[in-house]
Order: sequence, then C-alpha cells, then structure tokens
Amino acid sequence: QLQSLSKHHLTSSLNVLHRNRATAKHLIERYFRQLTEGCGNGNCTNEFCASCCDFQPLDNNAAAAKALELFKINAKLCDPHPSKTESNLSPDKNTELDSKMSNTDLFPPKDDFSDVHYLTENTVCMILSFCEEEGDYSALIRIIGRVFSNAEALVKSFRKDEQNATDNIESLTPEDVDKHEKQSQGTSETMGAASQAALSVEPPGNEMFDPCDVTVDIGAVRRVYDKLLTISQVESALVNALVYLTPNIELDLEYLDVYETNPDYLNIFIIVMENTNLHSPEYLEVALAQFCKAMTKLPVTALSRLSKLWSTYSLPHLRRMMETFQQLITFTVISNEYDTENLVNDDETVVAATQCLKVVFYASILGGDVDREHNEEEEEDSESDELTLHELLGEERLYKKGPQVDPLEKELGVRPLDSIRPLIPFDDFVNEPLNDVVEMDKDFTFFKVNAETKFSFQSCPFILSIITKSQGLYYDNRIRMYSERRLTALYSMVQGQQPNPYLKLKVRRDHIIDDALVRLEMISMENPSDLKKQLFVEFEGEQGVDEGGVSKEFFQLVLEEIFNPDIGMFTYDDNTKLFWFNSSSLENEAQYNLIGIVLGLAIYNNCILDVHFPMVVYRKLMGKKGTYLDLSDSHPVLYQSLKGLLEYTGNVEEDMMLTFQISHTDLFGNPVFYDLKEQGDQLPVTKDNRQEFVDLYADYILNKSVERQFRAFKKGFLMVTNESPLKYLFRPEQVELLICGSRKLDFEELEKTTEYDGGYSKDTQIIKDFWETIHSFGDEQKRLFLQFTTGTDRAPVGGLGKLKMIIAKNGSDTDRLPTSHTCFNALLLPEYSSKEKLRERLLKAITYAKGFGML
Repeated sequence: QLQSLSKHHLTSSLNVLHRNRATAKHLIERYFRQLTEGCGNGNCTNEFCASCCDFQPLDNNAAAAKALELFKINAKLCDPHPSKTESNLSPDKNTELDSKMSNTDLFPPKDDFSDVHYLTENTVCMILSFCEEEGDYSALIRIIGRVFSNAEALVKSFRKDEQNATDNIESLTPEDVDKHEKQSQGTSETMGAASQAALSVEPPGNEMFDPCDVTVDIGAVRRVYDKLLTISQVESALVNALVYLTPNIELDLEYLDVYETNPDYLNIFIIVMENTNLHSPEYLEVALAQFCKAMTKLPVTALSRLSKLWSTYSLPHLRRMMETFQQLITFTVISNEYDTENLVNDDETVVAATQCLKVVFYASILGGDVDREHNEEEEEDSESDELTLHELLGEERLYKKGPQVDPLEKELGVRPLDSIRPLIPFDDFVNEPLNDVVEMDKDFTFFKVNAETKFSFQSCPFILSIITKSQGLYYDNRIRMYSERRLTALYSMVQGQQPNPYLKLKVRRDHIIDDALVRLEMISMENPSDLKKQLFVEFEGEQGVDEGGVSKEFFQLVLEEIFNPDIGMFTYDDNTKLFWFNSSSLENEAQYNLIGIVLGLAIYNNCILDVHFPMVVYRKLMGKKGTYLDLSDSHPVLYQSLKGLLEYTGNVEEDMMLTFQISHTDLFGNPVFYDLKEQGDQLPVTKDNRQEFVDLYADYILNKSVERQFRAFKKGFLMVTNESPLKYLFRPEQVELLICGSRKLDFEELEKTTEYDGGYSKDTQIIKDFWETIHSFGDEQKRLFLQFTTGTDRAPVGGLGKLKMIIAKNGSDTDRLPTSHTCFNALLLPEYSSKEKLRERLLKAITYAKGFGML
C-alpha cells in the first residue's frame, strides 16, 4: 500500500510540475508579446508595454530576457485592446519566442535567482519546479535562507497586494490563465473579486475584526509551507533562518519602534507562526525560544491585532499554535532544574512562551461565544482623604485592591469572565509541568510587590491550575491576617487596650444565627477590616480551642439553619437539588448580608461549605448579570419552556397567546403579576419580539426580582474578599470549587496520602482492616466518615489526596469509640481486636458525630 501511495504521489507531482511549466511558459509568452507588440491601447500607461508612449523598443533577444524578468517579479500584464486581439498578432511570434528561449532560459541556472528579494507563492512554485527537475534543492535552500532570515524581505513576502500570476498554481491549467488575468487586472495594488475569493483563508468568525486588515496572504503562506516542509533540507534552512532573524527583530522592536512606523512588520510573526513544524525538536531548543522573546517585544496594539486575527482561524489552526507554545514551556521546564534560588520565573524562555500563549488564550475567547454585556454595576467605594495605617507603613502596594487590568485584556475589551464558551477549553491552557515547579510564595511576592520588575505567573492565571492558584490565594489571605493582627497590636499599644488579634465569634448553639448576625453586623459597621482577621469561634458553655475544626462546625450549623426552607430565605428545587433566592422573602437584608459574609469567610479561612447554588450565583458574584442561558442550570423547567418558544415554528401570537406580563406566586401562594415592559399586558408576544420577551423574562427572574436580596448577599461577600485577587485569578466555576469543594470523593487517593502516628503504619493489621472497611462503605457512609474526621463531607481543591489525614493509635483494644481532631484532620483509632468490632465502633461514631468536646 505504501509503495502504491508513493507511486501515486510521484505521478501527481510530475503532473503538477508539467502543468506549472506550461503555465509559466504561457505567461512568459504573453510578457514577450506585450514587450514586442504592445496591447494596442494608444493611451496605455504600463511602462512594460510596447504601446506605452514612454516605452523604449527592444529587440527580440532583449525582449525574451525581459519577459522572464517580468514573470519573476509578477509585473503587470495589460488586457489586449479590442483593436488588437491575438488574431492580429504575428503568427510567427510564438515560434520566434520559442527559438529565443529554451527550457534553460525559462528555468535559468541557480545563480540567476540572486535577484529574488522576496517571495510569492508563484515564485516558490517556479523555483521548486526547477529544483525538482534538476534534482538539486540548493537554489531553493539559498533563497529560503536569504528571505526568511531578513526582516525586510519577509515583510514584503506573500503580500495580498502583489499581482500573483495565479491564485493557486496547482489548480490552474494554461487555458485558465487568460480568464484569471482578465478577472484580476486593474491595478497592481488591488486584487479582483475572483482573486479575493480564491485567497480567502476562512470566513471571519468575529464581526468586530476583519482578517483582511493584514496584508499577508495567509492562504498562500499555508500552501507554500505544505510544499516546503516535505523537503528535509528546506526544514534546516528555515530553522537556521529563524535563529538568525529573531535577534534582529527583537532589537528592531525594542529600540527602533519599527511596528509604529510600519504596521506590516506584524507579517513576520503571522508568516512564522504558520509553520506547522514549530513544535518539533529542531525548533524548540533555540529558534522558537528566541522567536517568543522577540514576539513579547511587540507593542500591545500589535499583540491585539494578532489575537483578533487568530480568533478568526479554525479550531485546528488555533489549537496548533496553543500546543506549540505549550510544547516549548514543557520542554524547557523538564530540561532544567528549578529551586528556591533558580526560579522558573527567571527563565526567559518560559516567561516569553507564557506571554505568547496569552495571545492565543484571548484569541480562543474572542473566537468562541462571548458576552461583553450583562455586567453588574460595580459597587462604588467611598474614598477617604485620610491616610490608612497601611499607607503610613508603606504597605499600600501590597494591600491595593487587586492587580491592574491586563493591558492586552484592556486593548481587546474582553475578559475571561465574558467568555460563555471559548474555542479551546480553559483547562487545555493549564501547563502541569510548570505548575509543579512554580514556587507560589515567591510568585505571590512578585505578583503583589514587584510586578514591575519581576514576572509572576499569576499575571497569566490561565496557565495555573486551581490547586496552584488556591495556594496563591492562601498566601494572600494569611499575609493579610498577620497584617491585621500586627496592626491590632499597634493600635492596642497606642490606646493602652488589650490586643484582639482574631475575629472572635462567641455563639450559642441554639441561637447561632442571632448571635452571629449581631456580632458580624457590629463588626461590619464599626471596623470592617476585622473581617480580615483569622476567624476564631467559641461555642458558649463548651471547652475547646479553635484550630480550625470549631470554625468548620460553626459554618455547617449556620448553613443548615439559614438554608432551612421553613425560614424562607431561599427556595429549594427538588429536581436540581439547588437553592435560589426567595424573591418574596420577608427576611431583612442583614440575613442575606450574613450569608454573604459567611461565604467570604469560608474562602478567607480555607473552609469548605456545604452550599448548593446554581453557577449563575457565582457569575453574579464575579460581576456578570444572569442571562437566558443561565436558566438552564438554575430554572431548568422555565428554560425548556422559553427554549420551546424560541424554536416554535407556528404562529406564536395566536397559538401561544402570551403577553409581556408574567406572573409568579408569592410566599403565601398568591399570584403576583409583573409587566416586563410598560403596559405589558397589552403587548402580545410575536415571532419578531419573542427573543426580547425571553431576555426580559430571564433578566427579571435572575436579576430584578431578587435584586434586594442579592445586593445584600454580594455586599457581605465583598466585605471579606474585595481586596483579594479572587476575582482576578479564578473563574466562577473555580470559585464554586473553592467554596464548596469537590463532590468527587476518591478514597483510594486519600489512602495513599494518609500518614500514621503512635505506632501505626500502613502495614499494621488494624490499618489494613480500616481501609477495607472504609472502601466497603456506601457513598453516604463515606461522607459521614469524612464529616466526622475533617468537619466537612467535601473534598478540598485537588481532591482527597490533598487532605493529608492522620490516623493515630489511641490505646489498645477497648469499647471506646474512635474520636477525631477535625482541625488537624486526625482520627484517633483504638487498636480493636477484630475487624467486625472496628466496623461497629466506627459506624456508631460517625453516625452520632454532632457537637464538640475537649478530648
């Protein structure tokens, strides 16, 4: 089969070669006739036509040589004037040209290609045909090396505004050439409709940007690479040329501002990135690394143009570019060793490739489904003229409200939050080898303090996994806690008071909501910065020091009560198992403010909560409004109804009989009517306005009807998180994971990472019996065990393998139940005499685990 394919390929190549030669010869004949006979137009202005008044007559030998030269540079060809058709030309001219020009003249020796200073698709095909006939690619290699190593030559190459002899020379026969030329004649600077259609790469995928804004003919570049990359010698020439080219363009961009004077300089990067072999080993070590460094020197306006252009590419082309940069990052990371002294942040290649990957990341967003609208109004913070203590201590840079907006994001006018569905999934941009070597404590410092001088990967959060980003958030939270503790001590010294370094909550179990609400409300009014302190919970009448476990139980009890359907703050959907804000709730805003604070404190104190909100809640917390598409998650029945309305093919007005007035039931089951538009009951829903009806309906359900409740909820959440990089680093689905943890419980991973103390080891018989017992439990029993041991029935970010549970020996055989220190994820397990007794004691312990007592 391989032999058969090779023969077929060879036959096809020979056919192409003969066709190329016939086409070239035909065009050169036309140039020759134009130079000797002219087009017949007495007003012709073409300096290369005998009919032009300024033309200097040539003898036949000189005309034949000039015809070849004009063919090489794709000079203008005149249309024959009606008064001078081909029938009027001397029948002996073709014979005369043939006698003057042999095959050697048509395809001259390689030394004669020295006048080729830039490339077109036609030129490459002509040179390639000559080399294939000669069996020697040295001429092609020399020209490729010369053009691809010269910035000026590469900028001029493969231009749309060049008058190409053919659109795609393989697909044309000599009979097609005249037809094509008549379509594409007019001016040497523009192309005819036929040529534009033939050279169109892909239809624009984004209305805001026209891919024709660039002058390079991307279709021609791709076809040329398809030919060149099959020749191994040419591959080496391309690699060497890129190595030579990149230092020069880096200097040009950094010191000469060449892009500002010539925006077509961007063509270099467009042409190079079309090389489908860039990810191969030949390029990775030197050439691609240097190219990425040069690309980072482009001004943000140029990077924006690149991103917009690439967003119009098809998915395979964009994915190839993404994988090229990812390959370079991975190759560099695994080829080097990093530690606290030799940071990956200082590796210029990794940093440059990451910054280039950002261009593809935003192209993926632009090319997918984007919602630039539906943004919540930002809360205006009251600015104070008084200096804060942070500013007095010179710490204002560390405690500013998050990082500045990314320049590329600002230039493009789109945020990751605006993406509904990107071309390439977000997870594909995460580079795991890089995440393994990033020192997040150092990276955090660069991100918050030295952003101007040191690169932080948190400035490109798309490349970081949620586990890595959560470490950065942890450092931010802890440093802020220590700072508040230090400031409290400073205030106490000045005022002579007892220092209070923690956010202390003393609550009664049977009045937990009232106590928490009063205390947190007082703090939020008197000194909101106290919410940034480390949480310390104490249950009245109970002993115990809160090392994290008491806080976990506090959160759990608050949530159980506040989400109780009897209270009426939230409605519960039995099908989706999700809660939504009750628009008819009689509770005051302080209650919603409290639950917002609780969610913020959970993130801030690294606690996992058992809350069940639809994704739209987290999107709204991040600054977006709910839209029709969000209903599929939060209100699936309503979503299906509205979807059916949009897809209905019959007479909407007569069959549906809907108006712009909708109704829903209040807390007591009474109907409540609402006009989506003024006098909505008088406005029928029709085929023409049904999309508006759907959008207004969704806006009412997700935004307007719960505006009071959600505003208070969000205000409480922002009291704790407003200065955190949470909004910058995480997407809505990742915020949910931070708050709620993962629903997937992999106890195999938990077993692998569990540590043992007090005489136990993984080979101790009771430990073997313990894990066999745990693995035999059902899902509900496993969740009870996790709740008993850690204080929550969810896995943290990264899964149970990140939990680091400890099983310690708690005496010999006894009737006592196992106990736990939830703050340390520690299980105290007596050495029971049998597996049956272990199972019975463990089940009893996890089933009756509520409450806290000093062990």
